[in-house]
Amino acid sequence: VASHDKASLVNEQASVGILGPRGPVLVRQIAGSIARRIVTDVGPGDRATQGERFGMIRFGSRVDLFLDPAVAVKVELNQVVRGGQTVIAEYAS
Repeated sequence: VASHDKASLVNEQASVGILGPRGPVLVRQIAGSIARRIVTDVGPGDRATQGERFGMIRFGSRVDLFLDPAVAVKVELNQVVRGGQTVIAEYAS
């Protein structure tokens, strides 16, 4: 199950690094035991746009975000979020 800690070691996964004007962000998609498939629609050198989708996973999968520790996280642990709608974090101005 993707929600288990060890899922990030054994399940199918894809990582996308984004170099933004305020620093890097790593997005890791981890497939669940039912999904077992990740679709990533971006490649090296592609531009990322805030709120735009760049891939898809389903059925109990998860996405881990690795942000700079100084970023203000705006969601709670285990909160359901929606791509392109939920504000995950904000950088200080």
